[in-house]
Amino acid sequence: MRWWSVANFVSNAGTWMQLTVQNLLVLQITGSAAATGLSMSVQAAPALLMSVLGGAAVDRWPRRLTAAVSQALLGAVAFVMALLVALDRLDMTVLLVLAAVTGVVATVDGPACALLGNDLVPAEDVPSAIGVGALVHSAGRLVGAALAGIAVGFLGTAFAYAANGMSFLFVAAVIPFLRPVRGSEPVRTGADRGAGPPASMTVREGLGFFARRSRLVALAGVTAVSTVFGRNYGLTLAVLVTGPLAGGAGAFGTVSTVLAVGGILGALLGGRLRRPSVRLVGVLAAAGGLLQVVAGLSPSLGVLLVVVLPMAVVESVSDTAGTAVLQTDPPAHLRGRVLGVWGSIGTVWSLGGPPALGLLMEAAGARGALVAGGLLIAGAIGSGLLVRTRRTGQPVIVREEEGDVTGRDALDTAA
Repeated sequence: MRWWSVANFVSNAGTWMQLTVQNLLVLQITGSAAATGLSMSVQAAPALLMSVLGGAAVDRWPRRLTAAVSQALLGAVAFVMALLVALDRLDMTVLLVLAAVTGVVATVDGPACALLGNDLVPAEDVPSAIGVGALVHSAGRLVGAALAGIAVGFLGTAFAYAANGMSFLFVAAVIPFLRPVRGSEPVRTGADRGAGPPASMTVREGLGFFARRSRLVALAGVTAVSTVFGRNYGLTLAVLVTGPLAGGAGAFGTVSTVLAVGGILGALLGGRLRRPSVRLVGVLAAAGGLLQVVAGLSPSLGVLLVVVLPMAVVESVSDTAGTAVLQTDPPAHLRGRVLGVWGSIGTVWSLGGPPALGLLMEAAGARGALVAGGLLIAGAIGSGLLVRTRRTGQPVIVREEEGDVTGRDALDTAA
């Protein structure tokens, strides 16, 4: 697990370095911020339709092999981009094609690497492993953004792509030496080995399980409302700081740093969760919404900084708890497909959230968007929890002569 965490840190740093440099490169080629957004959307778009297929592939193939091959492919794409940049042959069309290829490979790589990390620890330590993964991701993002500036300023854009390619190869080289915990990998028989029904049946099985599993549907609802109306702090807080609070780029940089520190602290706290639940995710998301309201009403930058730290901590713990539920609730042989379904529906709100939030900001301003969004998050989740409590809050009836229990005890037992 230590080797896997080191490998993921290196890979995350390389990925964020390339992503930052790529955004700068698109601006240099086109001079258009819209084109930058288009390149990001093209890379994310394959997940909308292909994540379910990628998840099915993860369930059908050995995870270590799948993760190693996908990492090697991502490395190859990065090296191709490095060569094209060095030869000054990278235009916008080629960049968009390679971004789409990266997005397609990522639909397999994401669930494969996530589940492989969980396989390295006993079942009771999976929430901690997910917390470590969140910590590694946050730290890699910080380091990668910093390295991007060094790469562009001193070593050139091509170096950033080549360095990211090397980071993928490093992960691929580590994977063969990982030893999953005994019994952690699913047993593949019949259809799971590809000897039975076609892949479409496998995909439908994952879709059906997700749709029938009420706690996964509830988790999707909580995540959707909190993602669309909150969390896009790079947009809302940037406008708030540079607008009503009369700060500059440096002030927003300070806010971003505090957000990153809060994310790391939240990952550490989330890693200590032993039995995360959808209810906990909802409560934390609602608390984050209320903190967002306070942030929107902040009279000064100092007050905003005080609020931003717990806001980031709560969001990070909620994310870690939700990821733990998502990756441990399904049976082992279905986890890849469930993550694939999650990747597809998550892309919907990831792509639709920023434009919706932008429209809300145009109508209500930065403060209004933060306050209205936070109230919507807290109100929607609070209403859902209240309805759930009323449905399950039946009196306990014990029939001693028959030895059965009905009401809330029975519901708790079923849960």
